[in-house]
Amino acid sequence: MVDTVSEAGRTPEAIQPWAELGLKEDEYSRIREILGRRPTSCELAMYSVMWSEHCSYKSSKIHLTRFGVLDETTPRGPLLAGIGEQAGVVDIGDGWAVTFKIESHNHPSYVEPHQGAATGVGGIVRDILAMGARPIGVLDPLRFGPLEAPDTARVLPGVVSGIGGYGNCLGLPTIGGEVVFDETYAGNPLVNALCVGVLRHEDLKRAAATGVGNQVILYGATTGGDGIGGASILASETFTEGGPTKRPSVQVGDPFMEKLLIECTLELFEAGIIQGIQDFGAAGLSCATSELASSGSGGMHVNLNTVPLRDPSLAPEEILMSESQERMMAVVKPEDVDQFMAICTKWDVLAAVVGEVIEGDRLYIDWNGERVVDVDPKTVAHEGPTYDRPLTRPAWIDQVNADAAEVLPRPSTGEELAQELVKVITSPNLADVSWVTQQYDHVVRGNSAMAQPQDAGMLRIDEETGLGVALSTDCNARFTYLNPHQGAQISLAEAYRNVAIVGAEPVAITDCLNFGSPEDPEIMWQFVEAIKGLVEGCQALGTPVTGGNVSFYNKTGEVAILPTPTIGMLGVIDDIDDRVSTGFSREGEVIFLIGKTREELSGSAWAGVIHNHLGGNPPAVDFEHHKNLTAFFQTVSKTRLISSAHDLSDGGLGVALLESCFIGGKGAEIELEGDPFVALFSESTGRVLITCDEFQAGAVQALAGEYSLPITKIGVTTDGSELVIRDLFTLNIDEVRTEWKSTIPRALGLL
Repeated sequence: MVDTVSEAGRTPEAIQPWAELGLKEDEYSRIREILGRRPTSCELAMYSVMWSEHCSYKSSKIHLTRFGVLDETTPRGPLLAGIGEQAGVVDIGDGWAVTFKIESHNHPSYVEPHQGAATGVGGIVRDILAMGARPIGVLDPLRFGPLEAPDTARVLPGVVSGIGGYGNCLGLPTIGGEVVFDETYAGNPLVNALCVGVLRHEDLKRAAATGVGNQVILYGATTGGDGIGGASILASETFTEGGPTKRPSVQVGDPFMEKLLIECTLELFEAGIIQGIQDFGAAGLSCATSELASSGSGGMHVNLNTVPLRDPSLAPEEILMSESQERMMAVVKPEDVDQFMAICTKWDVLAAVVGEVIEGDRLYIDWNGERVVDVDPKTVAHEGPTYDRPLTRPAWIDQVNADAAEVLPRPSTGEELAQELVKVITSPNLADVSWVTQQYDHVVRGNSAMAQPQDAGMLRIDEETGLGVALSTDCNARFTYLNPHQGAQISLAEAYRNVAIVGAEPVAITDCLNFGSPEDPEIMWQFVEAIKGLVEGCQALGTPVTGGNVSFYNKTGEVAILPTPTIGMLGVIDDIDDRVSTGFSREGEVIFLIGKTREELSGSAWAGVIHNHLGGNPPAVDFEHHKNLTAFFQTVSKTRLISSAHDLSDGGLGVALLESCFIGGKGAEIELEGDPFVALFSESTGRVLITCDEFQAGAVQALAGEYSLPITKIGVTTDGSELVIRDLFTLNIDEVRTEWKSTIPRALGLL
């Protein structure tokens, strides 16, 4: 028997599984208060998923409003769309705009690594598509448990194959990301996915149902039982007895269907017949209908019997909750429906009219001629619970901060320095990740100007002018653990730096805030401090937050992940031919170090790898210095004064030197000033290695002076196969590179 609205009115005492669906008692009571009766089973399902942490941001939204103080103007102009839209949109000049966003698919990627990661890519791609843009590239910051842990051998290859398989089939280059290992991610890997798309200003689309009488069309894949409850704690038991008792909680992706959906949608945009559009993401049809209706100027009436199903046994609650992939919902004028259907037929994309825009402010959903949903869509989509959860500065943090790495035993001879440098660079978090990145296509579509192992990915936007964008994703969770406010700023600064040194102007960010349980006051303190740090940093740098994602409840047992606020930075470069590459590729060039090196070793890779130590205070961040870096690199890239640049971050100068040798294929001879240990392993922020022709050295130094940038000549590039640190040690580059490249495949049993 279908639980209808009229039945709900007649049976207020009926027992409902609100707790099993993840609702609190007061939330269930609030739903009854809103409706003036008990909810139907379909309404209960809708509210439970839309009011989940993942969909409603109920523990974070009061803190996310802090981003509202940021000026929504980038160095290239005002945002065309910002927080609250499906993705942020940035004006990059000449009538072009770029939309980009990062989201998480963490828990599904642990349960089923391949499909969890694949559908994470598919979901973020559709968010970009729904803004009216053609998706053009992907970045994937990944975090796993210890590399040697048995379960990592299951999760890591599955996640990588999911990302590569889905993105490659879509014809989207994967141009950047991270691969990080830490014991806190065991049982809770982080799979964050960023997509970037391009559009003309006039092509921008919104998610709103407007125009009474306009038709609501569901198009793309059929609706099945996969993904039900993927965004919430949807009960494993169905709402009716005798039906299937379990549905898979991880969605199943079909990248070939998504590719057809992309091309079909872009042709629909070109035809000018879409009045509003919404991606099907978390919460499926519940989300698409309620968000479109609540953001529009009217209500909506939907008939579930018209939804194309691949499983005819689905109950109406399951149709509403299904998170089957590769689906979109569009609002279309009646006179344009035939053309819409014709275009879908051309691309072999299934489409069906499932409803229409109506007068008023109600969302009505029918099933078998009975009304199963009668709600104000705003109460479902935008007026869920808001929690101002307690937050407490952890009592343990003072003790951790007092345990500084600067007092740990240090190498005292050149031989010991060399041994520890090799141990650091061949450790899992600094080793070569080409086993991962080679499974991704990074040149498809022919517009990739830079990709891993470069410091930032870069894509051409306009073939005629060379206009392009650069992107980087970064996060130092170790520093964020020591000081969430400062650690978030370090992550922001690193992403900013990586985009700036390739010659692009950083303009805006998207963030994916991955934390433990919001019900833990200490975790909430970490979360709020990180947001405060990002707000201050973005204000100082002039890079607004365009949107992003919050992922809570990342913990295994009682162990929360390291606080991981991943930053995606977007930069604009006027001509990609002016880009600056990573690596020593020319012999006889001068090597300069820009920035000051301080004795800042707490939270460093050296402390973690050599001493398994995490304590002390993270390095300081100077945002004015970073803005000067951007101005400097804008000039040297356009005037071609330098031939390479490489950011110093994890591992410090020693690691950056070896990476530059590995990537560019040349050696180097270096003379260090001061304490060689501090010089090699400090992780002071705001530092960059650059190389230039010796005849340009004076001009480079003078220009650095104009921008108040400390600059020190530290050596020259050589045609040899050695990294020579004068008077201390010499490393054979080929031998170290071999070890560096083997760390990950050896741990996975592939060597």
